[in-house]
Amino acid sequence: MKVAVLGAGGTIAPAIVRDLAASEEVESLLLLDLDGSRAQQVASLHGGSKARAARTDARAPASDPGSLARALEGCDALVNSASYRVNLDAMAACLHAGCHYLDLGGLYWMTGLQLELDPQFRRQGLLALLGIGSAPGKTNLMAEAAVRELVAVDRRSDGAPPAPRIDSVHVSAAGRDLDPPPAFSVPYALRTLLDELTMRPVVLRDGRPEEIEPMSEGGVVEFGDPIGTGRTIHTIHSELRTFGDSFGCREASFRLCLAPALLVELRDLAGAAEAEVRHRAAEAAPPSARTVSVHLVEAAAGDRRATVRAVTEPIDAWGLGGGIVSTAAPAAAAVRLLAREAIEARGALPPERCVDPAEMFAELEQRGCRFEVTTPEEVRA
Repeated sequence: MKVAVLGAGGTIAPAIVRDLAASEEVESLLLLDLDGSRAQQVASLHGGSKARAARTDARAPASDPGSLARALEGCDALVNSASYRVNLDAMAACLHAGCHYLDLGGLYWMTGLQLELDPQFRRQGLLALLGIGSAPGKTNLMAEAAVRELVAVDRRSDGAPPAPRIDSVHVSAAGRDLDPPPAFSVPYALRTLLDELTMRPVVLRDGRPEEIEPMSEGGVVEFGDPIGTGRTIHTIHSELRTFGDSFGCREASFRLCLAPALLVELRDLAGAAEAEVRHRAAEAAPPSARTVSVHLVEAAAGDRRATVRAVTEPIDAWGLGGGIVSTAAPAAAAVRLLAREAIEARGALPPERCVDPAEMFAELEQRGCRFEVTTPEEVRA
C-alpha cells in the first residue's frame, strides 16, 4: 500500500511514520507538510528507505500544482495528522484522488460535518475512518469491546449500527510525562488542546446531546498504575458525536486528566490572544520519551458493568513516549488492517462501526499497549 501522511512535521506524525515504515504492508510513504523541511527531517529520522517528503497545502484548490489532491495522485490512503481544521479539505482531496482517508479526530462539530460525506465515500468505494488515534480511536473500540461484554453486537460490513440496549458509556483519559522537560511542554498541538478545553463540551443525558460549561469538574478517577488517582475535567470530544447512534446509550461523557501544573498553565492561556498562543506553541518543548497514557471506558447495561483499561508505555527502541505512540499506533494499525482487507466497510465512519476491537488490540499490543477487560465476575488481560 502507498500511504501519504499529512502534517508530517507535527508532534504525532513521527511515530506514525516510524510505525508504517516498519510495516510490511506499506510499500512507500509520502510525507506532506506546509513546512517541507520539517517533513524531510521526519522522513530522514523515521521513514527509513520508504519515505520521501514534499510541501503541500491542504487548503489549496485541486487545480493548484501544490495542492493536496495533486500530491495524493497514485496513493492508496492518506493519514491526516494535521490540525482538525483541515479535515474536510483533506477528505475532499482524497475523494478527488480516489484514496482512503484516516484522521486523528475532529473534536465534536467537525466530526458531524465529516459524517455528512458518507454518501460520497460510499459511492467511490472508499473508507473515511474518522478519529483513529487514541481518543478518539482506541477509546471508540474500547467502548465497542465493553458493549460486546454486555450485549450481543453484530456489526455489518456497511457500518450500519445495531441498537444495543446500553445505559451509559463513559470515557476517561490521562497522560503523564515521567521525565518532563523543565520548559513549558504539551502532549500534542497546543491550539487543539486549548480548543478542547475552551469549547463547550457535549455530554449525552437521557439520550440527548447537552452542552455543559468548559472544563466542568468530572470528579476523581482511579487510573491505576503508573498514574494513580487524578482529578478530571469534561472536554469536547468526537466520541460523544457517535456513541449515541452506535450504542443507543442514554448517558455518555468524556473526561480528561492532565498533570495539575500543566492544567494551570493552560487555564492561563485559555483567554490569550492568538499571537500569544502561537508564540507559546513555537517555544514549547517536546514531550520526553518517558510519557505514559492510560484510558478507561466504563459501560453499563441494567445492573451489569464492563470496564476496559488501556495503558501505553514508551517504546524505548524507537525513542518515543507512550503518549505519542498511544495516538499514533491506532492510525498505523488501521492502515495495516485496511491493506489486509480486514476492514471491509466503506463510507465515512467512526471506528466502532467498522473496525474489530480484537484485531486492533492485537496490533496495539505489539506497540507498547496492554488492555484489561473487567466485568463484575472476572478480570482478563
